[in-house]
Amino acid sequence: MTNSKLHLGCGDVIKDGWLNHDVAALAGVDVVHDLREFPWPFEDGQFEEVYMKDVLEHLPDTIATMEELHRITKPGAKVYIGVPYWNSMVAFGDPTHVKSFNEFCFDFFDPTNWQCKARPYYSTARFYIRRMGVWVTPFEAIIPRRFTRDFLIFNPVGKKLFLALASVFCNVVSGLDVHLERA
Repeated sequence: MTNSKLHLGCGDVIKDGWLNHDVAALAGVDVVHDLREFPWPFEDGQFEEVYMKDVLEHLPDTIATMEELHRITKPGAKVYIGVPYWNSMVAFGDPTHVKSFNEFCFDFFDPTNWQCKARPYYSTARFYIRRMGVWVTPFEAIIPRRFTRDFLIFNPVGKKLFLALASVFCNVVSGLDVHLERA
């Protein structure tokens, strides 16, 4: 396995030029493996880019998963993680979700954030948060999803506004897009 790009939990979304992984042996999947089992079947420092959308919330040990991501990526590797937001209907609407996330969860892995500095013993995995976006889906809880549209917001003021609303009202923010760089 010499590919430098890894698509974890690809399902039926196969990326050309990437090593596609899933827990199920679906068409186009290159590697079948349960990510709850460590170590993962990849070499140390093998990947320059990892894409992991709608996967992390299915795994019971976030710290062990982040440490395994750190192990299999090269320094400077780009890691994209998409997760549902903690108080959205999608966070625990799926019975296979075991974790929820908010905008502060990844701070514990970023060596520039005070949470990581205050508790460096939580994990040895280090990733810089390069960008974080919030998915806003207006009226998702009351209007069928096929009639709504998602908005991804990276603007700092817009993010603060919607995250403030989400701290009071459920289903304002439906997910987070987190762009990391391995330290």
